[in-house]
Amino acid sequence: MRFLKSIPVLLFLLFSLSNYAQGRFDKVSIKTIKLTDNTYMLVGAGGNIGVSVGEDGVLIIDNQFAPLTQKIVDAIKKLSDKPIKIVMNTHHHGDHTGGNENFGNLGATIMAHDNVKKRLKEKSPAIALPVITYNDKLSVQMNGEEVLVIHVDNAHTDGDSLLYFTESNVLHTGDTYFNGRYPYMDLKSGGSVDGYINAVKTGLMLIDENTKIIPGHGELSNKAEYETFLNMLETLKANVLAEIKNGKTENDIKSNASITKTYDDLDYGCCYISSEKIRQTFYNSLKEN
Repeated sequence: MRFLKSIPVLLFLLFSLSNYAQGRFDKVSIKTIKLTDNTYMLVGAGGNIGVSVGEDGVLIIDNQFAPLTQKIVDAIKKLSDKPIKIVMNTHHHGDHTGGNENFGNLGATIMAHDNVKKRLKEKSPAIALPVITYNDKLSVQMNGEEVLVIHVDNAHTDGDSLLYFTESNVLHTGDTYFNGRYPYMDLKSGGSVDGYINAVKTGLMLIDENTKIIPGHGELSNKAEYETFLNMLETLKANVLAEIKNGKTENDIKSNASITKTYDDLDYGCCYISSEKIRQTFYNSLKEN
């Protein structure tokens, strides 16, 4: 009887949480940033979206959260009257793939790394899953240029991809790059410090000083800022490894602000990942080394 009496309360709480989430997304607007004549960056809530438009149709990279799909579609309609044909997922996290089901229902072909499909399959309907997957590399011909898709091992997750528009000279890094802030490394999903650093090095090999970089999170970027981000990662790695070699524990490193001070002063701990969290992440990833 107590359980039955609690059902209305539980339903009310679930309804309230659902309305709260929807209300939060109702306030989100989609900002469009033109990169070249046929490539754009969309900013809303969640991971930054890359867009290619042209005679072949529309290709998008990532799609944020499901409640934002219509707003994203409306923003794209202002750029092109062609259908959205391809959706690329840079990895499996919901702030990048939350709209997969909606775009699948719109007829888009979803593409991603093998591991992205494996992880999405655990909790997503079939229409939301990638129908084209790859193990290492993929080449897509779209709107007059080749889009190189390169898997980077065990970086942010175990399914990350970089996407480079060869003619437009635009790179989308997914969450292997958080511009001006500490990154999230999902160690439980196969992410690692060494893999993350290698992913950035791979991205740098693809680009030049004129490349426009769409990071997973943060402002539109360039090679110089990308190199600064790499230097931050390598500096923190060296600092944490030195502490580990000196016998410091996880709590020692987690509480030692001097390890990250240079970048704390630049406000790298501004956002999702705090200074304390990034020190702990580096320790947990590097301790076996």
